[in-house]
Amino acid sequence: MTLLINDIAPDFTANTTEGPINFHEWIGDGWAILFSHPKDFTPVCTTELGYMAGLKPEFDKRNTKIIGLSIDPVDNHARWAADIEETQGHKVNYPMIGDTDLKVAKAYGMLPRDAGETSEGRTAVDNATVRAVFVIGPDKRIKAMLIYPMSSGRNFDEVLRLLDSCQLTAKHTVATPVNWRPGDDVIIPPSVSDEAAAAKYPEGWKTLKPYLRVIAQPRD
Repeated sequence: MTLLINDIAPDFTANTTEGPINFHEWIGDGWAILFSHPKDFTPVCTTELGYMAGLKPEFDKRNTKIIGLSIDPVDNHARWAADIEETQGHKVNYPMIGDTDLKVAKAYGMLPRDAGETSEGRTAVDNATVRAVFVIGPDKRIKAMLIYPMSSGRNFDEVLRLLDSCQLTAKHTVATPVNWRPGDDVIIPPSVSDEAAAAKYPEGWKTLKPYLRVIAQPRD
């Protein structure tokens, strides 16, 4: 299954370190970040899970839940969490999905349909493609996806920046330019006519090109 931006995020029921969940119900009316890992007790993912635990208060401020996934059993996740806290200095403070039947990984296109039906005997290399980040909106649609190789640690500060952009552009009719940070100027999309822009942004904008109109970031 190939997922695209704006597709409905596949729903599922799964066991987690915080008990069973139905994914869409768990998301509720906020945002969610689903990030996946090839296997427990792997070095790069250990650093990532610890860093995300440290960032969780920032996601909380943005009404965004975070949830990890590995194909290993939930009991393994709990033991791994102890290593994460010991080496990274942060206690895992979000649920971790156990995907032992590979159903979630397959539903999200991270493993092929013929990958089998059990995590038993699989190595991190077998699961190298289970290494993704999905940003999911309150409408349960996928807003952004990031795919990383197993050897490269993910930049979760960038995930937070991306979330800020997704939330801003979902609320206001704007786009964010290269390397945008909260508070920077934003762009009026070409789909918005000058007449409509004038009604929405009476304070005006700077026109660099007819298709490139810059304004201050709208405030809530």
